[in-house]
Amino acid sequence: MIKPSTKIYMGITGVALIGLGIVCLCYPGATVLSISWLIGLLTLISGVSTIFLWAGARSSRSQGGAILLSGILEVIFGLIFINHNLVLASVLPIVFAIWLLVEGISIAIRSADYKAVGFRFWWVLCILGIGAAVLGFLCLREPLMVGGTTISIIAGISIILLGTIDLLALFGIKKFEKARWGWINDTGIDEQ
Repeated sequence: MIKPSTKIYMGITGVALIGLGIVCLCYPGATVLSISWLIGLLTLISGVSTIFLWAGARSSRSQGGAILLSGILEVIFGLIFINHNLVLASVLPIVFAIWLLVEGISIAIRSADYKAVGFRFWWVLCILGIGAAVLGFLCLREPLMVGGTTISIIAGISIILLGTIDLLALFGIKKFEKARWGWINDTGIDEQ
């Protein structure tokens, strides 16, 4: 069973990401430096939350490697943004686009796990993951065109997408718990 604290972290992360996305959309004139630091902080929180999710669900029949990789990448990007935001302000569009592309692909892959356990909104996760990956790809194609206001708007939309994905995944966790609980009852054995 996934720990309640992991669910709380996921809920807080989802709400915080949606809040940050709304702030980015409401104040597009904010400096890239501030966006870099805020994205770093929330990405770090999201990465830690994802690693807790992996630790709590690693014994289930999911693609735990994709979840762990996503969490580690989020923590690394978060620490980089927080500690080197002056340097990264100039390359933020490229770094953000790469992160968004990787995260979108990871989410699209993880949606198969949700489908496998019968979560009926797995397809929403898949579409949102593909959407995030497409946004990342488009940003990579024209990184110099993605200036301060544009990166703020794209970041806002993308961060709201990722927060929504975290909240949807939180509701899908119940399916993983039911699948695991049913498997334990069928075999009488708990793999730990």
